Amino acid sequence: MYEDLASFAQTWGLVYFVILFAAVLVYALWPSNGKRFRDAARIPLRED
Repeated sequence: MYEDLASFAQTWGLVYFVILFAAVLVYALWPSNGKRFRDAARIPLRED
């Protein structure tokens, strides 16, 4: 019983995190988000 549950959790946990990583990577590299990230990167350099 425990081995079955652990195997299920390891397999689907890995699939879940791979999909999550791919989604974050796509979001970060999506061309329309470039300006937002460039603006955020300049926040510490602003002289408000």
